Amino acid sequence: MVQARKPGRLRPRAKSLLQCLGEFLTPAVWKQVRNAVRRRKMPRWDVRPLLMVLLIMTWCCGDSLPERFETARGFYVVCHDKRRRPGESFQGFQQALGKLSMAVLRALAWGVRGRIEQLLAERWRLGKFVPLGCDGSRAECPRSSELERRLGQFGKPDSAPMLWITALVHLITGVPWSWRFGKGGKASERDHLVQMLKHLPRLALVVADAGYYGYQLLQALMAAKVFFLIRMSSNVTLYTLQKTPLTEYREGRVYYWPEGVQAKEGRPIEARLLRIHDRTRQVDVWLLTNVLSEKDFSWEQASQLYRWRWENEGYFRTYKRTLGKVKLMSRTVREVHREAEASMIATQLLLAQGAQAMPKSQAPAEAKEPRVMCSPRKVLTEIRRELAGARAPRRRRCFQERLRLCQRERRKRSSPKAVRSWPRRKDHKPPGPPEILTLTRAQKRLLSRVQNAA
Repeated sequence: MVQARKPGRLRPRAKSLLQCLGEFLTPAVWKQVRNAVRRRKMPRWDVRPLLMVLLIMTWCCGDSLPERFETARGFYVVCHDKRRRPGESFQGFQQALGKLSMAVLRALAWGVRGRIEQLLAERWRLGKFVPLGCDGSRAECPRSSELERRLGQFGKPDSAPMLWITALVHLITGVPWSWRFGKGGKASERDHLVQMLKHLPRLALVVADAGYYGYQLLQALMAAKVFFLIRMSSNVTLYTLQKTPLTEYREGRVYYWPEGVQAKEGRPIEARLLRIHDRTRQVDVWLLTNVLSEKDFSWEQASQLYRWRWENEGYFRTYKRTLGKVKLMSRTVREVHREAEASMIATQLLLAQGAQAMPKSQAPAEAKEPRVMCSPRKVLTEIRRELAGARAPRRRRCFQERLRLCQRERRKRSSPKAVRSWPRRKDHKPPGPPEILTLTRAQKRLLSRVQNAA
C-alpha cells in the first residue's frame, strides 16, 4: 500500500514593499479613511490611489513634483494592474488633492499610529513608560505671493516663508508619533504640545528641552495624566523645604510655584529635580519630572532618556535632508499643508518599516545602550530600489530581509560630530541651572493652607 505523501513545509512568502506597507495600511485603516471622505460618484482619483501616490512621491527621486508623480503613479499602476487606473495628468492629480479634506489625512495618520503601537509592542516601553521626545523645526516654502502673504516671513525682511513643524518622536525606535504645523515665525511649540496631548498613548512620558518650561504647560500635562521629563534653565525658579548647596545636589523634591500663582493662592507643582553631569560637554543638565517615585523612574533611566532625546534631532535630519524636505515644493497654503502632512506620514511609514525589520534579539529596553536602530538612508535606498525595479522585476532577496540589514552605525566616537563654523551662526550656550530657593515661613504657611484646601 502506498503511503500518502506528507505535506512539506511551505516556504515563507517573500515580502515586497507593497506587502510591508499593507501591514500598516490595513483594510481597517482604509475603511477609517473612507469614512472621513465626502462621498463622490465614481471619481477619477479615488481616495486610495490618491493617497498612495501622494505618499510614494515623498520617497521618489526627482527635482520637481511632476517628475516624482510619474514615478509614483507608474509604481501604483504596475502593482495594481487589475484595478481601475487613476488619472494620468499631474494637473488632475493636483485638482483632486486640492479637493481632499485634511480630515482624510488625519484619519490616515490616526490609523497608522494604532498599527505602529501594535506592531512595535515589544519595543514600545522603557520600564512602565512610553518615552516620547518633543521638539520643533522650520521648513522653507517657495516664494509665491500667497505663501508670503499667508505664512509671513521669519528673521530678515527678505526671508522666504516658513512652516513650523512640532513633532513627537518615540525615543526607543525613532518613529514619529504625532505632529502639528504652524507659521514659521509665530508658532508656539508649547501650544502644539498641548494640542497633541489627546493623541498620546497611555503612560506616555514626554521628554523635552529647556524651551518647554512654564507653569501652564506642566499643569496641562498633569491634567491629561501625562508624565514629563523637561530640562530646566536659569529662567525657572524652584523652591525646596530645606536649603541644599548646588555643588552637592543630585536629586530631590521641589516645588514649581511662580510668584503670580502664589499671589492667587494657586497650587504648586510638586516634582523631582535631577542633576545629571554631561561628561562630553562638561556641563550639568537639570531635569524636572513629575514621577516622584524613584522605583518607577530612576536617576539612571532619566539620564538615559535625555540622551535618547537626540532622536528628535535625528528625525528632523531624516525629514529635511534624507527626504529633501528642507524646502517644500507646493506653492499655495492648501497644497503646502497637504504636502507636509503626507510627507510626515510617509516618513513615519519609512521609519516604522525599518524599526519593524530590525533584529528582535536585541538588548532589553532597560539596557544602558539603545537598541539596534535602522538607518533611514539605507531604508530609503531599498525603497527606491523597489520603485525602480517594479517595471522590470528580477530575482533578489525579499524586501523585508534587505531591510533587516539597514542598520545604523553603532561605533563609539572619540569626539563629537563635525562642528563647522557657519556664517552668522551663534555659538550654542548651554542653559544654566535653575534658581533654587528655600521656602520662607510665610510661603510654608501658604503651602500648608493651599494643600489642606485641596
